[in-house]
Amino acid sequence: MNAERNRQVLLAARPNGEPKGSDFNLIETDIPTPAKGDVLCRTIYLSLDPYMRGRMNATRSYAEPVPIGGLMEGGTVSRVIASKDDQFSEGDIVVSRTGWQDYAAVPGTQLRKVDPALAPISTAIGVLGMPGMTAYTGLLNIGKPQQGETVVVAAASGAVGSVVGQIAKIKGCKVVGLAGSQEKCTYAMEELGFNACINHRASDVAQQLADACGDGIDVYFENVGGVVWEAVFPLLNMFSRIPVCGLISRYNATSLPGAPDHVPELMFKVLTHRLTLRGFIVRDYDDQQDEFLTNTANWIKEGKIHYREDFVDGLETAPQALIGLLKGSNFGKLIVRVSPDPTT
Repeated sequence: MNAERNRQVLLAARPNGEPKGSDFNLIETDIPTPAKGDVLCRTIYLSLDPYMRGRMNATRSYAEPVPIGGLMEGGTVSRVIASKDDQFSEGDIVVSRTGWQDYAAVPGTQLRKVDPALAPISTAIGVLGMPGMTAYTGLLNIGKPQQGETVVVAAASGAVGSVVGQIAKIKGCKVVGLAGSQEKCTYAMEELGFNACINHRASDVAQQLADACGDGIDVYFENVGGVVWEAVFPLLNMFSRIPVCGLISRYNATSLPGAPDHVPELMFKVLTHRLTLRGFIVRDYDDQQDEFLTNTANWIKEGKIHYREDFVDGLETAPQALIGLLKGSNFGKLIVRVSPDPTT
């Protein structure tokens, strides 16, 4: 395809279970012309995140689904090519939600400038972006970790879970992670400072978790569901807090599991243990963005928070990369490098 055209990845069909390459359609269109108040952006980095799988379904949720033939959505870091908004100039680096495409003309009100001196600009869609803020706000507002408590984190090496665990350590907690491979567990313990990490694919994951959490679990940050939740549930202490961020084990499911009905057991424990079980979306806490950016940037500078990014190259690789993400193939924050980074 011609590089002087605008490539876009559209949703071609709604997946039945695991997405396939044929559910996406890579097309070529004209580069848009910005109207008054608009800014023409060239995508540098595209964020891939588990929530995107839900947007491919025609089900009621906290956001409208992507329509068939519609542009796949996602957070981006871009360079300003042309501006008809006085707040932005050619060459500015901005973060927005311009989706799976090379170029976008969007109102300047939908953009936020990124300071390349603060951190690598890719972090604006990672540790200093939506995943990092999800970790920060969910843990601190719902989890409310206290010094000496035990915090368990699912998907511990991922973009959200890795930050959750490190903030919990900053708050003086014992942190136990669960991840999808021994390599990821080693990373969580040796690089991120987790006290323990368990491979959730192990046949004895429940026993290993019980051994690691001798005093029970005070906070469980839920990203996965499935067998991980089943291992966590019996260990929840009185007044435990459970921020529910995601359920990636269910995103490709086409029916409810055939297991026994555990709802009565869950509700009984919610009552008797006075559990706080709350789902949340990061935009629930938009008013905390400045606080999040200030604190997290400082923690990175102080060496208290580390992060890992997993890059794939080319917009055309995004569909297969997302399919892999839903299987746990990535290691760290998954990012598509759409065009060269002018700051490196």
